[in-house]
Parts: sequence; structure tokens; C-alpha cells
Amino acid sequence: MTAKGQIVIPGRLRQKLHIRQGTQVSIFERNGEIIVRPITDEYIKSCMGMTGTKGRLLKALLREKSKDRERENRRKGA
Repeated sequence: MTAKGQIVIPGRLRQKLHIRQGTQVSIFERNGEIIVRPITDEYIKSCMGMTGTKGRLLKALLREKSKDRERENRRKGA
């Protein structure tokens, strides 16, 4: 843990969980543990149906994630 509260995720775990630079993560506490969950397309698809929206929410999330990637790529190219 750094003075800024940063941690390093070991390379083998990043590879296993498909975490790359720019991958968004969800961080939350559960029963005294800190959970770091990558927000990947697979994770979003696994949540499909939880809200009873018949995929509308999933499609909106995937569109927004695609827009985020495009903005990030444009920013890197600038």
C-alpha cells in the first residue's frame, strides 16, 4: 500500500481476470474484506436480467462503455 492508498495487482491475477490499463473496477467492502471486481463486458453480461429490464440496461451500459473507450483512445492519441 502506498502513501496515496494505491495497491499493485499481481500480473498473474491481471492476466487471469483480463485486467488491462484502463479497465474499470468496482471496489466495495463485504464482511470486512475489500473486493476489487473488474468491470468487463463478461461481468456486465453476467448481470443481465437482474433488473428485469430485458437487456435494455445491458445494451445501454455496453454503449456507454464503448463511448468511454473511444474518448480514452482519442485522449491518448492527442
